[in-house]
Amino acid sequence: MLAWQAGDGPAFDALVRLHADRVHSLLVRFLGPHAPLDDLVQEVFLRVIRSKENYQPSARFTTWLFRIVYNLSVNHTQRRQPQALSMDGGLEEEGGIEVRDEVVADPSDSLQREDVVRAVRLAIESLPERQRMALVLAKYEEQSYSEIGEVLDMTEKAVKSLVHRARENLRGILAPLLTEELL
Repeated sequence: MLAWQAGDGPAFDALVRLHADRVHSLLVRFLGPHAPLDDLVQEVFLRVIRSKENYQPSARFTTWLFRIVYNLSVNHTQRRQPQALSMDGGLEEEGGIEVRDEVVADPSDSLQREDVVRAVRLAIESLPERQRMALVLAKYEEQSYSEIGEVLDMTEKAVKSLVHRARENLRGILAPLLTEELL
């Protein structure tokens, strides 16, 4: 980033190559797979371009970048129409040829895993924005509480509490699924 700020044009291309996949991943985890992800990744880097002169290396570049992702994600969720969360959303059937793979043991196992993944994704999407971002950064991006605090403009202690509340909320939301799995 500092090289690009100093006028090295190819340095921006390197930034995009290095960080676009992480930005995409973070957006998927925060907004879900149905968001206009490619457009949002582009918007993140457009905001990086617009903020070029204001960037100060007081923290790691990724912390600053994740702050942009968080702000954009919050803006996107506030513009988006509220969606009802359904834990029993089914898969659409499409016509076509059915191909069986004899190596796969039981297709119902795969469907059950997909149902659990879908339920967890919906549960994460239902968390308040700050809890969701704190949890995603801690769990999937392996950011420290201090780094998350910089992204969310909170103290390390507040982040720790936020992540704890997020996990407790997930336990509450997913409790029926866990009870069902144990039966």
